[in-house]
Amino acid sequence: MGVTRRIVFPAIRLLLWAVIAVALVKIAFTGADVGTSDTSLQPTGAAIEPTVQVGTGTVTNAVTIQASVVADPAVTVKATLAGQVSKLLAKDGAVVAVGTPILEIRKETPQDPVVTTNPDTGEVTTTQPRPKVETAVVRSPVAGTLALPTLKDQEVAVGGDVATVSPGTLSVSGTLTPDQQYRLVGAPQEATVTLNGGPAPFDCTGLRVGAVPQTSTTGTQNDPNGGGTTGSSGTVSCAIPTGVTAFAGLGASVEITNGTAADVVVVPISAVQGTIQAGNVWVVAADGSTTKKAVTLGLTDGTNVQIADGLATGDTILQFIPVPGGQGLPVDCTVSYDPKVCGG
Repeated sequence: MGVTRRIVFPAIRLLLWAVIAVALVKIAFTGADVGTSDTSLQPTGAAIEPTVQVGTGTVTNAVTIQASVVADPAVTVKATLAGQVSKLLAKDGAVVAVGTPILEIRKETPQDPVVTTNPDTGEVTTTQPRPKVETAVVRSPVAGTLALPTLKDQEVAVGGDVATVSPGTLSVSGTLTPDQQYRLVGAPQEATVTLNGGPAPFDCTGLRVGAVPQTSTTGTQNDPNGGGTTGSSGTVSCAIPTGVTAFAGLGASVEITNGTAADVVVVPISAVQGTIQAGNVWVVAADGSTTKKAVTLGLTDGTNVQIADGLATGDTILQFIPVPGGQGLPVDCTVSYDPKVCGG
């Protein structure tokens, strides 16, 4: 064993160092062997356009909007006659009903002098008639709390603001995206409202769908997040019924069902160019070729869309709209290539 440690192991160690030294010298003077053969991976997948077969189903066009509870704005009371306020018929801060008299306006119009001549003496007499007097009583257009800044004997103009009435009622108000506004064309005048942390969902009537105001000093009424109307194209509002406890500023959701179609031809919205009234799909023939075809659209639920005319059950269409310049690949394949979708 002593001989092995003193002679054999050192000899083997010297031999290994000699081999390493020779290899290093060869690499230093001759260089490493760099071949020109292509060892890179070769693609084996192929881009396959996914298709879908046209079938039937039920489509419910239900739109849910995030909204908030807002106090209904005060209604302005306007003068109906130009003249002087002759009487105040209600007090500032009073609770008024619809049609309650608020104030009276008096207008005096001077008349032309009347000139008469005595036929016997020729004496000319000028008489000034009394002015023509008109009066108008301004009444409250709505019920609520009256704010009356107008004073007695104050001059007012026709259409001028003379008072405001705060109805003290609440509404739910939210903003619509362009897609939601299209889906709510011809919407009913009722919706289901759910107040955050409030009572059970309830129905509200008098639903109003309109355009976003050009200017607004109360951004929170147009945007539940208090951020104005950026990115929105419409508004929706609905009166909270009497008896429902709510507070201005509460968050809420408004669900509007704008039609249901059962057992109709449906396809995924990803397969249709367009979302309302008219659209285009790409029909796949038996030989694999595709043809663009115009279709008439019906209801959509955000996932599927009803095809009212242009396709029949069993037709095969592309699942995704072809992108110009995308080499025939569907939208998902030109943005991020997913092998599950793109077939590669």
